[in-house]
Amino acid sequence: MNIAFFLLPKSEVATVTLDSTLRQTLERMEYHRYTAVPIIDRHGVYVGTITEGDLLWYMKNSQGKVTFENASKYLLKDIPLRLDIKPVSIDEDMEDLINLAKVQNFVPVVDDMNRFIGIVRRSQIIEYCEKFVSRGEAAPRQ
Repeated sequence: MNIAFFLLPKSEVATVTLDSTLRQTLERMEYHRYTAVPIIDRHGVYVGTITEGDLLWYMKNSQGKVTFENASKYLLKDIPLRLDIKPVSIDEDMEDLINLAKVQNFVPVVDDMNRFIGIVRRSQIIEYCEKFVSRGEAAPRQ
């Protein structure tokens, strides 16, 4: 099985850039009902993943300086990421993808130049495996 089989392409993934504001990020997350979104730089390189928790802790630790009203003044590049959401290369083995999916809700996928090309959702992997379990079969080996 190939990682590309599970890929949700970049064009269908909500992302933000390092120059996005805290407010823009919150609005994008709310609109798509996501709790985390990938961050890419202006060249399309995967930088990390911002979570609701990152934004909330940043606001809390600002000691009242950052509010929803002035959130458009703060850029993502200044917000520390609490989690290291690791990407997988499109050329890596399924085992690498599954190991990351065990601890991440989604796995960012990058090309050989670390450019973001999409994500694989953990739910897609589980649904795929469930088909084999329900039929009493073993999943095909690579």
